[in-house]
Amino acid sequence: MKKTFKHTLVFASLALLAGAASAQIKDTPHNLTSTGPGPNTQSTTQQICVFCHTPHAANTSATAPLWNKGLPSTTYQQYTTANSSTIDGQVLAVGSVSAACLSCHDGTQAMDNLVNAPGSGGLNAAGSDRGYTWNIGASKITGVANLGADLKNDHPIGIAYCGGGLSATTTDKTNCKDKDFNSITTQSINNTPVFWVEVTGANARNKGDIILYTRDFSGAATTPSVECASCHDPHTAKGTGDVNFMRVTTAGSQICLACHTK
Repeated sequence: MKKTFKHTLVFASLALLAGAASAQIKDTPHNLTSTGPGPNTQSTTQQICVFCHTPHAANTSATAPLWNKGLPSTTYQQYTTANSSTIDGQVLAVGSVSAACLSCHDGTQAMDNLVNAPGSGGLNAAGSDRGYTWNIGASKITGVANLGADLKNDHPIGIAYCGGGLSATTTDKTNCKDKDFNSITTQSINNTPVFWVEVTGANARNKGDIILYTRDFSGAATTPSVECASCHDPHTAKGTGDVNFMRVTTAGSQICLACHTK
């Protein structure tokens, strides 16, 4: 398959996935090609999406769609009840929802760790570092975006929203156990519950809301969970003060107050 044809195939196949986001992500630091404004490489100049997604042979161990990277094997230190006297929600080990983000942002893997690299013969099912040349002089993420393995100084992820989940004592299942949190909105899609904290007022889950994810907390598989992508949309730049990838603006701490009733 000629490379030029494969470039066309990638963009066409990801059109349904990225939609209008492909026109936005090119101006954010997640554009790792030579046209990107942040860390970038000359090794591929056209495929913006390839650093996270592939239309074929994706890593199915990640819940992120069509994931094109190996997931890190890092052991993380997390913000939990063991090291905080105020946290009251169960915290799970880092799962694939957030591990997809940490596959770059824990600093252990190269940004060009890919499953299906551009060109013929570029498949490695486990993902491998491709040895691209980067303008920052290193293939691994650096600076404040490198969260490392110690996540105790970061907002908890893999934590049950609502201070431990939804109230079991009310018929209104959108109520939180801890009233320091705003209630959630829930909807059933294909008999599966989806959760979010309504911000936009559209009464339908979208990119401008706080997205919650379903993980299995003590056998309760319908418990909504806060993950990296609850607050961050990796495809768009939002907020104020040049804060990238926020689902809700940081002005007036709106991103915080979307969930916390302080």
